Amino acid sequence: MSKSRPNRVLADLAQYPDLVVIYLGMRVNSPRGLKTLMKFAPPLMNKALTPTPDGLLLHENLTYSLLPPHAGFRQYWRDFDSLERWARSGIHREWWKRFLANPAGTGFWHETYARGRDIESMYIDMPGFGLGKFAPTVQARGSMFSARQRVGVPGSSELTPGVAEEELYGDAKT
Repeated sequence: MSKSRPNRVLADLAQYPDLVVIYLGMRVNSPRGLKTLMKFAPPLMNKALTPTPDGLLLHENLTYSLLPPHAGFRQYWRDFDSLERWARSGIHREWWKRFLANPAGTGFWHETYARGRDIESMYIDMPGFGLGKFAPTVQARGSMFSARQRVGVPGSSELTPGVAEEELYGDAKT
């Protein structure tokens, strides 16, 4: 019997020069967070992704752990502008405003990997997690408030942010 060789392939990303991959997660930090996670997970995300947003290439649900409950997803976007347009509109924008007003027993995070650009991250009530486990963390204020700036996309967005820095903190810190 001859041994078969592994079928080693790679994704040819030539047609996706501005590809953005984002991982997101919500972890239960207290008992009331379980209700928050269940409310958010499938029902709200399915609604936010129907119809499929322009530029979203693939959405995959993920379970990071069962104890503590920690779920999320990975998304592949054609470019940062498409991701930002979706994140700053509709259901996602409204959810983000409510979440920042009251995380309701959960922690939230995302890490964004932009082809040809920087990596950026955001952690809310998730100390010592992800990139923040080995790299120093800084406050997301001033020039670090916007994901567009953190990932190194030039220019400013004409879109209304989900939550403005002044709205969240009461003042702008530059």
